[in-house]
This record gives sequence, structure tokens and C-alpha cells, in this order.
Amino acid sequence: MTYHSEVVGSLLRPTYLVEARKQFEANQLSARDFKAIEDRAVNEVISLQEAAGLDVITDGELRRYAFYGHLIDALSGFDKYGGWAIPFRDETGEELVLKRPVVVEKLQWKRSMCSEEWVYLRSRKSRPGKVTMISAQQAAAYYDPEKSKAAYATRDAYLADIVDFSRREVEELVRLGCDYIQIDAPQYAALLDPQMREGYRQRGSDPDKIIDQCIAMDNAIIDGHPGVTFSMHICRGNNQSKFYASGDYEPISRIFSQTHFQRFLLEYDDARSGGFEPLRHVPEDRFVVLGLVTTKKTRLETTDELRRRIQEATKFLPLERLALSPQCGFASTMEGNHISFEDQRHKLELVASVAREVWGS
Repeated sequence: MTYHSEVVGSLLRPTYLVEARKQFEANQLSARDFKAIEDRAVNEVISLQEAAGLDVITDGELRRYAFYGHLIDALSGFDKYGGWAIPFRDETGEELVLKRPVVVEKLQWKRSMCSEEWVYLRSRKSRPGKVTMISAQQAAAYYDPEKSKAAYATRDAYLADIVDFSRREVEELVRLGCDYIQIDAPQYAALLDPQMREGYRQRGSDPDKIIDQCIAMDNAIIDGHPGVTFSMHICRGNNQSKFYASGDYEPISRIFSQTHFQRFLLEYDDARSGGFEPLRHVPEDRFVVLGLVTTKKTRLETTDELRRRIQEATKFLPLERLALSPQCGFASTMEGNHISFEDQRHKLELVASVAREVWGS
């Protein structure tokens, strides 16, 4: 089946869920009671997406403290907030700093990363669903040469474990009947941003060689599962309506042909993403999901605006190989972007309605 409308992954967390997580982490709420609250919130976002009319739905990543939480909470060995900080900013120059995880002990498997999410979604949904994971390249950011060296002498040794654990998770999801898995790879933005690419060079790393290494890791994680759709999502950072990178897809465009993903969910909501020209590199058997609807701002795009931009993209990729989504999740971290639940609903409804108008599905 061809899907023409979907979300990227995360959806806004209701206040009652945020408060419940804080109580749970402070040992003021039992695991059993917390799970009941999580289930309620997931039920609500499933209903939200189905009512909007989306072709594919997720559980909103509501069981995670951040989009990478499935990895950090399922494997022992990470310091949850001890990693190097990354600055996010907006168009006004306002900044905030996100404290990343860091690996400090050799990784050990505690539980499946995403099985609970998928099995619950599978039992409740009436439409196709998907599960999101992060790429090995994103997890590479959680290695620090000083803080991590006691656990792993090199980043490559750490990433070898990440690939093994991620592939194990993919195999478990497939066993449980999941036939659509999305790999989130926002760290690729550091390899397309001109300033960040120069920073790699100044630190003695070739950004193009890093891209080749990332492609090899991505393929190692997803290969060997016929009948399963794999997609990759790329954005330029998303934290409380702020970003960390800018630039078009041309410097990393070989991922379209050299990785084995069937779908690419690409951020295209503003000028920071560049034009559609890099889509000319997408092979004939791949799809691109245009992230034209922003999750960072309250403004609701118009139907005419979205139809015009979709038409622009058809200069480089046929209409039948395109689809529509928001440009990123609505809440990559618990805090969420600076929009309301009503804004979120309107944007999801817009994605679904324009997709029906354009593709008739």
C-alpha cells in the first residue's frame, strides 16, 4: 500500500502525562499506575490521528522522555544528562541548550526498546502504524572521548554495539508484526550544514567519510527484512521550536541511492532546508515524504500553499512517488514545541486533507 500522509513521530504530551512522569521518577507514583496513565495518553493520540484521517499513525512517542529515550532507557550504560550540550536557536537568535546522554559504561541490554510501544499500538489502531528508532549516527553523538573511554576505547567500538543492539530491536519488531519502521537521523544535519562541515574538517574529520560510515551502519541495521518498509527521517534539529543546523540536502544526497530505505521523510517547511533540487538523486524505486507543514510555529499553512510546493517538487520527482507530513515531530522532548494542542490537531487534519485532494487517498 502507498501511504500519502503520516506524522514524523512525536506528538504533544498532555500535562497530566508530564506530571505523572515527574511523580514516577520521584518514586511518588507506582509503575502500574504510571502505565495506566501512559495508556490513556496513547489512546488519545491514536484517536487524534485516526480522526484527522492520516494514512499511518504512531503512538506519539509518549512513552519516551525524548525521541531517543527508547535507546537510553532500554540499555544500561548511559548517563542520561551527562553528555555534551548542543545549542538550539530560533530566527530571533534566542538559544537554549539541550543536555545529551553520554555512554559511560559498556552497554547492556535491559529490555526491548520499542516492543511495548508497538504491541500496544497494534492492539488499538485501525490504520497502519509505524515505530520510530534513532540511527546509529545519532547515537554517535552520545560518545565523549574522555567520559566514554573507560567503557569504549573508541567511538567505533561503541557504535558496533549500537548497530548490534539496533538490529536486534528491528528483528524483534518484525517478529511482532511491525511492517513499517522509521529511523530518525537528525544528526545528518551536522553533515549538510556548511559551518558544521567545516568544524568537522578543523577537528581532523572528513565529513564525507563520516557520511559513508553512517550509510554502512544504517544498512547494517535494516537489511534482510523483505516485506518491511523502512524510512529515514532527516531534520535540522527540533527542540522547543528551535533548530541547530541549516543547509540543503545536496552534501548528503548520496544517502538517497546508497542507503536501502524505501522512504525519506524530509524537512521542507522553510528556507533553511533549501530547494527541492537534491530530490533528483532519489532512485526510481524510492518515495519522498515532503515535510511541508511546520511543527515549530502556530501559523497554519494554506491548502493552496501546500499544493503549490508539492507541484514544485514534481519537477524533480513524480507526484506518485511523493507524500506529505509535518516537517518533524511536535515534541522531540517532553517540553514540546511552542504550539497548542489545537494547533497540532489543525496541522494533522491539514496534512490528511491535502493528501486526499492531491493523491485521492
